[in-house]
Amino acid sequence: MKRTNKFEAEEVVILISTGEKVTINKSSYISNMKRYSYTIKENPSMFYFEDELETID
Repeated sequence: MKRTNKFEAEEVVILISTGEKVTINKSSYISNMKRYSYTIKENPSMFYFEDELETID
């Protein structure tokens, strides 16, 4: 089973809760939750899941 994440490092996305544009720093797969988490350059101590981010159209 191939896992694919929705966002890549250095990609600029929108943080849904604030509407702020942020840059993905890195992603990691959390196996027990079966989902990806992402850290952002603007606030590296926080992590976000794919459903909290959206692409810029």
